[in-house]
Amino acid sequence: MNIFYMIIFFILGSCMGSFYTVVGLRLPKNEKFITGRSHCDSCNHDLSLLDMVPILSYLLLRKKCRYCKAKIDGLSTYMELFTGVLFSLAYYAFGISGEFFIALGIISMLVIISVSDIRYYTIPDEILIFFSGYFLIVNTIVNGVMTSLLHILFGLVLFGFMYAIMLLGNLLFKKETLGGGDIKLMFVIGLVINPFLGIVVIFLASFLALPISLIILWKKKENLVPFGPFLLTSFLFLYFTKIDMQMIIDFIKSF
Repeated sequence: MNIFYMIIFFILGSCMGSFYTVVGLRLPKNEKFITGRSHCDSCNHDLSLLDMVPILSYLLLRKKCRYCKAKIDGLSTYMELFTGVLFSLAYYAFGISGEFFIALGIISMLVIISVSDIRYYTIPDEILIFFSGYFLIVNTIVNGVMTSLLHILFGLVLFGFMYAIMLLGNLLFKKETLGGGDIKLMFVIGLVINPFLGIVVIFLASFLALPISLIILWKKKENLVPFGPFLLTSFLFLYFTKIDMQMIIDFIKSF
């Protein structure tokens, strides 16, 4: 039965991944993403439902537009597959629970922000506001009002900590080192985890971003790297593995 539900959540995740990609691509450009028709980026022909079946359409059309035969950007397909797998893993890890719905929120935020930050180097405020409300509502339903209020404090602490890092980085490197979206994103992360784990998220994200930054600097001769996807990947990793501060302290003591 678990396999059946995992397949269902994979299909659901794939469909949502397609929608999240559209949101990530259109919202920063102030384009409609709910009522606007999907179209080919090359010929602008409106796409039919058969052209938008997650994953399958991309493969059956052999990565080309049905109408103009231009190559289709594979970003949406990769995000559909990625989201589908993560939705299934969330069900496997948490079952139907409050933690499961928190995990779905993190996954959804990761996909949307990854698309927007990688393509446009921006994290839309609308996404941060939406997921702030989402996490507060789920937290209130599952853990009560006091826990939600406490996590608002956690979010403010992480916001302040990230802001301090930005000021220090700007002072040392004489240029902007962090975007405002990354700082506000830490507030949203604080609505789910405590400040100590939030600092671990920043550390892990920096560790993951370093080799990517070096590769981009070597290939493109630029040092602009979207940091939001690394923050959220680290956040999702900690949440899925259920690592807590005691586990981290014990790990450090083992050396």
